[in-house]
Amino acid sequence: MSRILVTGAAGMVGRALLAHLPGQDVIATDLSRGAIPDGVPFVPLDVTGPDVARIIGEAAPDTVVHLASIVTPPPGMTRADTFAVDVTGTGNVLAACVAHGVKRLVVTSSGAAYGYHPDNPVPLRETDPCRGNPEFAYSDHKRRVEEMLATARAAHPGLEQVVLRVGTVLGAGVENQITALFRRTRLLAIRGSDSPFVFIWTEDLARILKRAAGDGPPGIYNVAGDGWMGVDELARALGKPVLRLPAWSLKLALALARPLRLSRYGPEQVRFLQYRPVLDNGRLKQEFGYTPELTSAGVFDLWKKEAGL
Repeated sequence: MSRILVTGAAGMVGRALLAHLPGQDVIATDLSRGAIPDGVPFVPLDVTGPDVARIIGEAAPDTVVHLASIVTPPPGMTRADTFAVDVTGTGNVLAACVAHGVKRLVVTSSGAAYGYHPDNPVPLRETDPCRGNPEFAYSDHKRRVEEMLATARAAHPGLEQVVLRVGTVLGAGVENQITALFRRTRLLAIRGSDSPFVFIWTEDLARILKRAAGDGPPGIYNVAGDGWMGVDELARALGKPVLRLPAWSLKLALALARPLRLSRYGPEQVRFLQYRPVLDNGRLKQEFGYTPELTSAGVFDLWKKEAGL
């Protein structure tokens, strides 16, 4: 039985993964134990700090599942803070894996690594470039992480990598900046854009991570349920109208609102709705060997019912 060390284990995805690993040799790590079950061995770990190499060396895992990342920064967290977790932290974990002979590293990247660009193919495949967007911290950081991992694959081929470019994760109790859009009285859309969303069920992602940490093949895989949902389809599912604004007017409104602290978002966020990356999951199904149980529409329907909408 291989030993698995999980970073960011106290988060939503980490807890879901741990629930799928009963009886396995697992070490959970995070800043604090949080809601990690008492029966799971836990070691406090700050991936941005100096103890990463020591802790991974002492634990001697065969596989590291690196989930620690900042998707939705809490109020007051700066971009430097998120960079420290997303990029510096990943670099620390990667270096420790190389130094201590870890056999496999599983990393949750994101579809955001492709970037929000008008010329993105629809759908995007794993061979398409990760261009990110400098104006979006999470997208830019995931692009940098992907570049770091690519360099490591060339320099350290003995460390297997499974890189999962994950779409929007939805499941019971999930609330973030994206679900906040769905809770609005009217769904916001940019005129001339379909604003497509791809979703992956929390339970599907946990099963994919379990396989990635076990006997699944190494490689890079888009992770999303079949299909995608545009803003009109989402609005019909929610029984809500759509507020369509021209891109220039929303940019102007956000440019005025953020300095007045009426919005935490600036005009650059318009791209987030205009050019959402749509992920092709063919490689996940055909090469990795996992077909998500729920489609994107099925995931959204489940979340909507559990959210009481």
